[in-house]
Amino acid sequence: MKKVLSAIIVLFVLALSAGNLFAQTTGRISGKVIDQKTSETLIGATVNIQGTTKAAATDVEGHYVISGLEPGRYTILVRYIGYQSKTISDIEVKAGGNTPLDITVGQAESKALNEVVIKATYRQESVGALYAIQKNSVSISDGISSELIRKSPDRNTSDVLKRVSGTTIQDNKFVVVRGLSDRYNTASLDGAPLPSTEPNRKAFSFDIVPSNLIDNIVISKTASPDIAGDFAGGNVQIMTKDIPDQNFVTIGVGAGYNTLSTFKDFKSGYRSTSDYFAFDDGSRKLVANFPSTEQIVNKQVTGTRNIQSINSLNNDFSVYTNKALPTQNYQLTIGNVKEIGANKNRFGTTVALTYRNSQNITPDLIQRFNDYDYHNSLYKFSTNVGALANFAYSFGKNKITFKNLYNRILDDQFTYRTGTNLSTSSDNRFYAYDLLTKALFKSTVEGEHALGEKNSKIKWNLGYSNIVNDQPDQRKVNYKSLNGGDYVAQVTGLQKENARFFSHLNENIYSGKVDYSLPVNLFKQSTLKVGLNSQYRDRTFGARFLGLVLNTNNPNYPNASDILTRPIETLFGQNAINAGLYNLDELSNPTDRYTANSLTNATYAMLDSKIGEKVRIVYGLRVEKFDLNLESADKTKAKVNLDNLDFLPSVNFTYALTPKANFRASYARTIARPEFRELANFAYYDYELLATVQGEPALKRTSIDNADLRYEFYPSAGQIFSVSAFYKRFQNAIEPYIDDQNSSTTISYFNSKSAYVYGFELEARKALDFVNDSKFFKNTTAYANFSFNKSQVTNPDVVSAKDERLEKKRPLVGQSPYVINAGISHTELDNKLSLNLLFNRLGKRIFYAGGQTYSSVYESPRNVLDFQVGYKVIKNRGEIKFSGSDILHNNYNFTYELDGKPYVPSGQGNIFRNYNIGSNYALSFNYTF
Repeated sequence: MKKVLSAIIVLFVLALSAGNLFAQTTGRISGKVIDQKTSETLIGATVNIQGTTKAAATDVEGHYVISGLEPGRYTILVRYIGYQSKTISDIEVKAGGNTPLDITVGQAESKALNEVVIKATYRQESVGALYAIQKNSVSISDGISSELIRKSPDRNTSDVLKRVSGTTIQDNKFVVVRGLSDRYNTASLDGAPLPSTEPNRKAFSFDIVPSNLIDNIVISKTASPDIAGDFAGGNVQIMTKDIPDQNFVTIGVGAGYNTLSTFKDFKSGYRSTSDYFAFDDGSRKLVANFPSTEQIVNKQVTGTRNIQSINSLNNDFSVYTNKALPTQNYQLTIGNVKEIGANKNRFGTTVALTYRNSQNITPDLIQRFNDYDYHNSLYKFSTNVGALANFAYSFGKNKITFKNLYNRILDDQFTYRTGTNLSTSSDNRFYAYDLLTKALFKSTVEGEHALGEKNSKIKWNLGYSNIVNDQPDQRKVNYKSLNGGDYVAQVTGLQKENARFFSHLNENIYSGKVDYSLPVNLFKQSTLKVGLNSQYRDRTFGARFLGLVLNTNNPNYPNASDILTRPIETLFGQNAINAGLYNLDELSNPTDRYTANSLTNATYAMLDSKIGEKVRIVYGLRVEKFDLNLESADKTKAKVNLDNLDFLPSVNFTYALTPKANFRASYARTIARPEFRELANFAYYDYELLATVQGEPALKRTSIDNADLRYEFYPSAGQIFSVSAFYKRFQNAIEPYIDDQNSSTTISYFNSKSAYVYGFELEARKALDFVNDSKFFKNTTAYANFSFNKSQVTNPDVVSAKDERLEKKRPLVGQSPYVINAGISHTELDNKLSLNLLFNRLGKRIFYAGGQTYSSVYESPRNVLDFQVGYKVIKNRGEIKFSGSDILHNNYNFTYELDGKPYVPSGQGNIFRNYNIGSNYALSFNYTF
């Protein structure tokens, strides 16, 4: 991956040197020409500057560019066969600038000899085009644009997604749509599917993708045949930028302050310089000639080889203390576009580098579970580096794009835990050094071509993604004190609180698809669309549980047990290791290693039909064939095989009640397939959850019936009022299974007996000019979205008394009964000054499902308030931003509840977890050349 990053940097430098970025004396007009009834782009429309010979034709995406315009005001004329001609006046062009203008045109009412020309001004046309795009989407969806992202303090995609109606974020990175947890949602980046980034769950970590690289995000909440059918909540589609409208170079720098962390004492384990660049220097990994599992388990590693092997590990357990530095952000983005040849074909590049480093402290995380009463101090060092290199060439009625994204996150967390284990009457001091690196590389080649006189269109996509999840040397050591005595290190045996965990996950995804659309003579206006796509996933995973075990019976060292009272810094000291007092040991389980692959082939056919002036129906069938194979290194365990063929019909109905209002209805059958990790019999002890996570090979896929209704009203461009209702019925819903009867809790998975979820959503975005028509209220926009969700899962039938659970029925894990997003924005001084205030609250939701002994754990609501103030300087090319996130800094509170009432499982109260992460304030500066 270092070679990949180096290649992207080289491309970045080439893009920087391409073109004359700073000597532009003329300007340009660019945008799209679209059908005002359907928002379909029109290919081959002509756009003329009246009174000149300058003109352009729209490409395969309906995009046009007219460049080389002297500063001034212009009028353009748009013509397209079968449509009314249109003029747009009062278009201002500035030197070195681009004037964006999307244009809507309507179909001709008759074949009259006299041409009718519709007239509009620049402002009227901008408003009308935006309104048409909003109103004419195929399915029920919500989204957010790059413009709104820039007005929020959000740094990555996970922060952005929580602004979308009906969407919440769990663990600050996993998306929940309509109350359905991450496993029921899918994601794609630039048209290619994204894999699960997590080794222990089906989820994509959205904090990987920096927000400044996003062009837009759309969440489809209803299915259509051309969308992959493996989702129930939402299909998250992230698009990054390709051909820019004009040449630019943007630099950004920023610093952040956390009220509980910055300039406070920050504790950590071993740190290398490369950690600041999100790469481990290799000192934590096992060396190439490290003994195999079989050699260690069979006691073949003794004497000198034992000592050498132990010394090859990083045995620096010192706790280092420094001051937590402010959060740092650096961004560099370059856009370049060239017109080539007499036809003015366009070649564009967008290249970006991002860097972020943060050091955050959670000073007192209270944790009570299974007779534990613990207080934790968490110190998290995090670095995120990313690179984007997108290239696109548009020629005639064709466009080819080549998009690349690389992102890498290094999280190094040191945990110091104190507290009591009531089951052993011991007081504890626990140390955990936990480094995790995640990397995503994605490359996509896409082509779009218009064919024939009818402008039928073929679109194809080839994608490759690679996910790496590396956990080199997670180290845990616990000290116990009984009856007020000395604290004694628990290193006389290898167990979950004295172990070194090494794991590596690598997954490749190869995908390809082709879509063909053809206008057909059916009803008033119809488009037939058919397609094929295929996706192959290949994963390898391996883990090792190692540790050093003190031999207290060594006759040469009768006082060896004294080592147990050493402090953590010298517990594994060189003198003790070289004296042979420690033996290398390993907990061996062949299920800790598995390989898996899956192949999904799909085909679909759909019709998008306009029936009269007001009715639009999009309907069709998608067929998916899914094959999965998973095999662990334990040959006594049966291989896991899934072989499913699914027929997924869907229909989306839209009725135009008025020119500004729609009524929508939809039905779709979708599925949710088990993830590799959910099927693998691998058992992993999560010291943060105090539980072991284990897969279930017998899982079945989930089948979901989805029904939706929606009323939407668009009073003007950029403004909306909508009401939506939905219902989902699950067959074989996949849910966590909690076995908490033993001293060690296990989390596995099962197919529930039955489950359903229903709810409604409200969304409103409106300028406040209805209060009065003053400039202040015209420049102020308020928005809010509210969703109500109700779900119920019926637990499996009781087979024996030991399966009896406290809860027979409960909500889905991660489901919030309500979600509130609200905000207000205001601009002043001719848009130089911008003010934004954002609010978020979500209702009480299950974090950890209950079992036989403990009820479910619920996450309590929090009020989250964010703000941002921006001011443009240096001829509007620069902008200073001051932002604050989570400024109310409410505690995160998790409690046991049963039937809506507090549940006290062990006399410690009903608190499961409680902590605070403080507020974040940031100052940044961006400048565009």
